[in-house]
Amino acid sequence: MKLFLHKLFHWEYWPFQIVYIPIYFLWVFYALKARTFFFFNTSNPTMRNGGFFMDSKIEIYNLIPKQFYPKTQFISENLAIDEVEAIVNHSEINFPFIAKPDIGLRGSAVKKIADLVDLKKYHSKADFDYLVQELIPFPNEVGIFYVRYPHEKNGRITGIVAKEFLIVEGDGCSTIEELIKANPRYELQLKALQKEYGNQLKDILPKGEKRNLVPYGNHARGAKFLDYSPLISPQLTQVIDDMCLQIDGFYFGRMDLMYNSWAELEQGKNFAIVELNGAASEPTHIYDPKHSLFFAWKELAKHITYMFEISVENHKRGYPYLPHKIGMEQYHLHLQQSNKIVNF
Repeated sequence: MKLFLHKLFHWEYWPFQIVYIPIYFLWVFYALKARTFFFFNTSNPTMRNGGFFMDSKIEIYNLIPKQFYPKTQFISENLAIDEVEAIVNHSEINFPFIAKPDIGLRGSAVKKIADLVDLKKYHSKADFDYLVQELIPFPNEVGIFYVRYPHEKNGRITGIVAKEFLIVEGDGCSTIEELIKANPRYELQLKALQKEYGNQLKDILPKGEKRNLVPYGNHARGAKFLDYSPLISPQLTQVIDDMCLQIDGFYFGRMDLMYNSWAELEQGKNFAIVELNGAASEPTHIYDPKHSLFFAWKELAKHITYMFEISVENHKRGYPYLPHKIGMEQYHLHLQQSNKIVNF
């Protein structure tokens, strides 16, 4: 009951189908104007389906200059484990590293792989292609939303979200599980954490020791999102714009970055892209607990309007919208892929 009430009175936990109800009407309006529901694919012409669904992470990484993201290797689900080991060794990605679906959904099936045993377990269970990626050595993570119209020489940052990882701090007497239960946000992840850590949750952490139980900033996996948009500055905008202008065909989306310090990030130093998301990107600063649902609706409407206008402009430049038949086929493939990774 405690968790039910927590979710009921915090809209950030509501199903997105409920949160997006007013946005569906705006989407229909724009679809009528464009004469297609699938106008979004021209928002980022070089990304599969504009980065809205069935977008391959490795294809997107290949658009990004290599200096901006960690070592990443594509693994086909059909490979024998010996071949997987050889690929990982050749790529010089050391344990521990991250494994994640090549076509993903809200952090599902993203795992930290500690050793060869973990890798074999992940590969044997994965019925989808996936990536292995070296851990980024920086402690902080933000999501930065970037928008640039095709006729513009420079883009802008429209929102920044900071991410607090699911970290517990020992008191010398409570088990990790008890520490998790003390925080409703964390307790909502308890079943998944029990499945991943098992009896380790019965350990008692020394007073002051911190344990990061989910080492990636995903809201669906317990991370807390904070609106850092007031920190948008000309210096940071210049850094992000200079990088995004090197990504061919990228006009609209959110990049998740890990960085060492804010001062260094504003100087363009010591940061790396975790992921780059296209047309399906949310302005995730809306999930800061201080924001109302009305604020979220306003930001969602504003960003979908950006996407629509960019898509129309690119369409006028000669990029075709996704045909309805192909769009529906891609949508059904998206549903099949989602079921695979959600049930991983």
